[in-house]
Amino acid sequence: GTYQPDGNYTGDDANDEEGSSDATEGHDDEDEIYEGEYQGIPSDAKARDGQVALGQPLADGLKDRRELEKERQADEEELAQQYELIIQECGHGRFQWQLFFTLGLALMSDGVEVFVVGFVLPSAETDMCMPDSSSGWLGSIVYLGMMVGAFFWGGMADKVGRRQCLLICMSMNGFFAFLSSFVQGYGVFLLCRMIAGFGIGGAVPIVFSYFAEVLAREKRGEHLSWLCMFWMIGEIYASAMAWAIIPHYGWSFSMGSSYQFHSWRVFVVVCALPCVCAVVALTFMPESPRFYLEVGKHDEAWMILKQIHDTNMRARGQPEKVFTVNRIKIPKQIEEFVEMQAESGNIFSKVIFRIKTELHGVRFMMCNLSEIISSITQYFCRYYGLSVWFPDVIKHLQADEYASKVQRHNNECIEDFTFNFTLENQIHTNSLFINDRFIGMKFKSVTFINSTFHSCFFEDVTSVGSFFRNCTFIEAVFYNTDIDDSKLINTDVVNSTFYHNKTGCQMTFEDDYSAYWVYLVNFLGTLAVLPGNIVSALLMDKIGRLSMLGFSMILSGISCFFLWFGTSESMMIGMLCLYNGLSISAWNSLDVVTVELYPTDRRGTGFGFCNALCKLAAVMGNLIFGSLVGITKAIPILLASSMLVGGGLVGLRLPDTRSNVLM
Repeated sequence: GTYQPDGNYTGDDANDEEGSSDATEGHDDEDEIYEGEYQGIPSDAKARDGQVALGQPLADGLKDRRELEKERQADEEELAQQYELIIQECGHGRFQWQLFFTLGLALMSDGVEVFVVGFVLPSAETDMCMPDSSSGWLGSIVYLGMMVGAFFWGGMADKVGRRQCLLICMSMNGFFAFLSSFVQGYGVFLLCRMIAGFGIGGAVPIVFSYFAEVLAREKRGEHLSWLCMFWMIGEIYASAMAWAIIPHYGWSFSMGSSYQFHSWRVFVVVCALPCVCAVVALTFMPESPRFYLEVGKHDEAWMILKQIHDTNMRARGQPEKVFTVNRIKIPKQIEEFVEMQAESGNIFSKVIFRIKTELHGVRFMMCNLSEIISSITQYFCRYYGLSVWFPDVIKHLQADEYASKVQRHNNECIEDFTFNFTLENQIHTNSLFINDRFIGMKFKSVTFINSTFHSCFFEDVTSVGSFFRNCTFIEAVFYNTDIDDSKLINTDVVNSTFYHNKTGCQMTFEDDYSAYWVYLVNFLGTLAVLPGNIVSALLMDKIGRLSMLGFSMILSGISCFFLWFGTSESMMIGMLCLYNGLSISAWNSLDVVTVELYPTDRRGTGFGFCNALCKLAAVMGNLIFGSLVGITKAIPILLASSMLVGGGLVGLRLPDTRSNVLM
């Protein structure tokens, strides 16, 4: 099967007005020629291979298999060169842009998924009465889902096909994301988010593999980098929506006392929209032709390549241009080796053979070990951990500031007074309250220590973060309050009565003063990525992937180190923006290198594996940084910056894939 750019089959029906019919006609004339090749065995070699498999013991069969492997390798190289020429003939145009926006939506939903949880956490916890300690889990659980998903779907995409897998995993994400906005219990909510995470985990490996396979060599770096922009658009979308929706506590309805639908749930639904759009758009897109060639489906691949060519030519106003390719090289299929083996053996040897072939693939991945290790280090250093940790730091800075403004009252004595206003951020020590009324009021972060309440009346009282330590209540009456044993610490209650105690959690969204801030910080941090993204896309093919990867990581490591000196919020936010802007080029070049490093039959698996490691780093970063956030800034910052600089230096050792054809 040679590639003839001058197009030999166009002779017989060049006068045919309808371009699309040549597809089938040109092919029928030459059917006999490629029957043999279509099955992956050159016609003249058929008899010889058959005899070897039948007549001799297994060892020779395996020897023969080595030759077959060599042949397959040669086929692969020939196909790679030929495919590059075909894609160049198809041109870059309308088809690639349609696919660009479709896959962009899928990537956008991945960006949204990562942030939904961070934004929803505070509200979901308040709504579902969750202690703070379990919130770290929610973040980690979604990442765990994504980690398993990346590995699973990446591998599946190499077996089943890019489009098919992407459709399944996006539908799964959309369905469970919607579902999670309606469920009530915290555990079920977690489960839904985890399955949604498992679904979306496949997006990144498949999207990049799929798109790279319809791009010509000189367009690849730049256009894959533009595709990375959608991740950022997803983040901007998530922060803008969180900012617009979550604080509107009025947007809620309840069915009875048991079912509450609050504004954060509206936000969860809105965040599932990009995913739904991606699924709809994907149904109109074809499978990756490179994948079809890899699995031996010549005709399907040819039809899709013709579709790409015709779409682009029509858009350029040259509909009369004919697609001149008529035969594409197909590599030997591993299934055939299995069949040859099968004639001489039982099911057991078939299975053994299959496992050997798979292991051979794994071994092949290990051959590029140095390359793969360095790409893995890269993935491990990516800044997930930091971006998840950042809102926590801001919260801590705010909490410290809030605590520094506390009002202290000592040894006061208040008689016959009515409190009908909110008390906030106060500490009362050794105080005495006699015949006082607390009516329709709220305690916000108020602590009473060693105080005595004599004949006091509490009605419609809610208390948030407020406690009574070592206090005494004598002949007090509590009506419709939420003061219960959890708020009374080492406190004596004498001759006092409780009527109609409030149960469940008191909704305290408006107390979440830090929420606005977190959305704004994320919004700014994400906007800072924009210039870095544009620069990296324009320079990706000019200065090369590796120099960009190395320098970007080293610079972002240095900028990360300066977070240490951030004392105020605004300073920290400035440093975060700088860090985001510098590190994005590393992300983009890493995505491009990873796609180019693996051959087609292992691309999804390899990318999925690297991406899974990236999520593992996120889980570990989440847990490590989360446990240290209250104690010290030094360890997370030193850890992150040293890994970034180290990763940058390792990145310079990766092979430069800029000039390679896509294997």
